[in-house]
Parts: sequence; C-alpha cells; structure tokens
Amino acid sequence: MLSIVPASPLAVGLLVFCLVLVLAFEFANGFHDTANAVATVIYTNSMRPRPAAILSGIMNFIGVAVGGISVAYALVELLPPDVLSPPDGSPAVPMLVAVFSTALAWNVLTWAFGIPNSSSHCIIGSLIGVAVGDALITARPMDGTVDWSQVWNVLRALAISPILGLVGAGLLYFVVRRLIHDPHLYEPPRDGEPPTRWVRSLLILTCTSVSFSHGTNDGQKSIGLIMLTIIGLMPAQYALNPMAQDGIAQLAEHVRNAEPLIRQYGDDEKNRAVQAVARLQQVRPEQFAANITPGDATDASMPAIQPTKSAIRDDVYRVVSELKVAGGNKAASKAERASATKLREAISPVVEYAPWWVRILSAVCLGLGTMIGYRRVVLTLGERLGTTHLTPAQGASAELVGAGLIATAGFTGLPVSTTHIITSGIAGTMFGSGSSVNRGVVMRILAAWVFTLPITVAAAAGLFYMLDS
Repeated sequence: MLSIVPASPLAVGLLVFCLVLVLAFEFANGFHDTANAVATVIYTNSMRPRPAAILSGIMNFIGVAVGGISVAYALVELLPPDVLSPPDGSPAVPMLVAVFSTALAWNVLTWAFGIPNSSSHCIIGSLIGVAVGDALITARPMDGTVDWSQVWNVLRALAISPILGLVGAGLLYFVVRRLIHDPHLYEPPRDGEPPTRWVRSLLILTCTSVSFSHGTNDGQKSIGLIMLTIIGLMPAQYALNPMAQDGIAQLAEHVRNAEPLIRQYGDDEKNRAVQAVARLQQVRPEQFAANITPGDATDASMPAIQPTKSAIRDDVYRVVSELKVAGGNKAASKAERASATKLREAISPVVEYAPWWVRILSAVCLGLGTMIGYRRVVLTLGERLGTTHLTPAQGASAELVGAGLIATAGFTGLPVSTTHIITSGIAGTMFGSGSSVNRGVVMRILAAWVFTLPITVAAAAGLFYMLDS
C-alpha cells in the first residue's frame, strides 16, 4: 500500500472498505457495550427486546450529540501525526485497516463465547499497536512515537473505573436493601412476567441513563476514526472544520506564537512542525472557504501554488502534536506549558470535529448491533455472572452507578469501558447481597480483560507493519 495515489480508484475503493470496517466495528460494539445497557430491562421482562434496543439507540444518539467529541479525539491522539497524515499524501488506509480489522475480530470472537469484553480495550489496543508498528517502520524510539502519557491516562481510567463500579454498586445495593423493603425488588424475574409498575419504571429509567451515558463516552470512540475515513474519501469537503471560523481566522497568529515553543521543547519531529508553521502562515483565510486544488490561484495576492485542504490539515496536526509534546515537557516553565496547551486547544478545532450525520451513523450502527446481538451478553449478566439470578435491585444499582461513572468520564474526555463498569457493578451487588459470583465466568471475563490489550496491540502492530512497510 506504499504507492496509493490519492483520489485514484484504488484509493477510493480501499477507503470505502475502511468505512465498512468502521461501521462493522460500531455494529459489533452494540453486541457488547450497548447490550449492557439493556440487559436488566430485557432480563427482568420490563421491556421487550426491540423497544429496549430502539430506546437505547435513541438515548445513545442524544448522548453522542450532547457529550461532544472529546473522547473521540482523545483516542485519535494516541496515533503519531505521520500515521494520521502520511508524508506522501496517500490516504491512511493501512492504519484504518489495521485498527478496525483487529478490534472487530477480537470483539466478534469474545461475543461468540458470550464474554462481556470491552470494545474500548479493543480499539485502544489496536491504536497503540499501530503506533508501535509505526515506530518499527520509521526506526524511531518507542517513546518518540507512542504517546505514553496519553496511553497511561487512558489506561488509568480503564483500570480504576471498574473498581469504582464494583464498590459503588455494592454499597448502593446495601443501602437500598436497608431502606426499601419491597420484596419485588429482590426477586429474580419469572418467565414472561414483568415486575410491578414502579420497579419496571425504575429499571427503564436506569436503562435510559446508562444508554445516554454510553453515548457520551463509548458512542464517541469510533467517531474520530470514522472522520479519518470520510476525510480520505472527500478531503475537499471534510478535511477542515467549516464551523471553526474563529480558529481559521487566527490560525496564522496561533502557529506563529507556537513556533518558539516547538523549536525549544519539541521532540525529534519538531523540524517538520516548524516547516508546517511556515506553510500555515502563508495560507489565507479565503482558502478555507473554497475547494482549493494545487496550482490554482483565486487572486494575485495568493501564492501561485496553494495547498489543498488535506495538506493544511496535515500541517495543523503536526503543529498540534508538537504543542502537546511541549506542553508536557518538564524543562519548560509552568507558563510555557500552559501557553502550549492553550494554543493547542485553540488550533485543534480546525481539524477535530464531527458533522451531525456522522454522529447519527455511529448511533444507528450501535442500535442495530444491540437489536441483533444482545442475547448472549444479557444471558451472561443475568444468570451466569453470579451464583444466583439477577434481581431488579441489583440491576438498578449497577446501572445507576455505572451511568454516573460513564457520563462523568465522557464529559471529561476519558474513555472508559461500559462493559467492565456494568459487569463489575453487578458483581459488586452480588457481594452486597451476601451471595457470590460464578468463578468460572468471572475468570473468563478477567482473562479477556487481561489479554485484550496485548493481543490487539501485537495483532495491529503486525498488520500495520505488513501493510505499510
């Protein structure tokens, strides 16, 4: 794939294939993550599967719309700029194929065994694997290619959130058991018989809250990578954010202020970023509004050879990447680090955005995946995780705590796993009720949790190395 010509039939065909992979991953995400949101209402007969999945899909979409895209681009930032924007101008096809083939394969494999695996772990491991593969290809040191600070931030959130879910749900269930004595809350569901009206309403409310929270976090995870595919297919329309008018108008000033920080505190890629600064300072705001092609000139005051929107986007990514390095450089003063962070936040919206229809596309794929593949995960959470069947109080406690944790992480830009939070929350309620968990099932879930990252890292790194070397 080294000689893919941009806009050629081969490039377009491969990008369409990548888009199919992206949407298939979102569909598979519905098997795992979204199924956790509807598990309780379906298992307790509070809602029929199809209406529950439709409700979950709607709330996922609202969550994606309200929650923004901070999580989406927190994951994109795990990739080095030369992977996001290949130096030869070719589409980022090897990266997209490696990421989504790996994540999709592992997601489907664990779903086939009914294991509530984390789609978040799959995608994060694949992204790290691509960064590792890029380091091997470019012979750069791992600490120069893999953004370990961002990796550790992501992994900390993934590691701590299930513990909080376990403890929080267990404590909430304990309090509920002491304060509310309605026996209907603590009875496992009977075949085909819905719970009492108020219990049913409570479970629908908790399902709705988890679905909304899932949208604010997990629903974003593929949006940034969907955007990379769309940009490859239609760069003139989507390479730059048409709504970031303030950032575009001030781009030349921002990159000019960024240059001294990049020169002094950048890494081994700072020279490329400095060259990008020089090019961006020559770009006129009028060029962002039109579909510019190389060699065109709209008036005599513009350069004879103007960059495409894709080239401008590539340069912006290089500057943003080096500002992030400068902002984390301990040799810089506190004021300099703050200045680098402020400039990065001002420049990033020029390239980091998602149109409304991309969010709808993501939510639709999640909903369809939930409707088709929910049964295996619902059965595992309802009957196999504990030695006793799930009760409404346990499901509601796990979902309320889970919704709070997921939404908080989503609005702060930290990717967490809905699967692991809800699963650990249900386990916590089992302990809170005095019963125990099914060790065999728990060990399978833990094994998937432990092995997902190393397997997806290794698989994505190997696949990217083969495709791009």
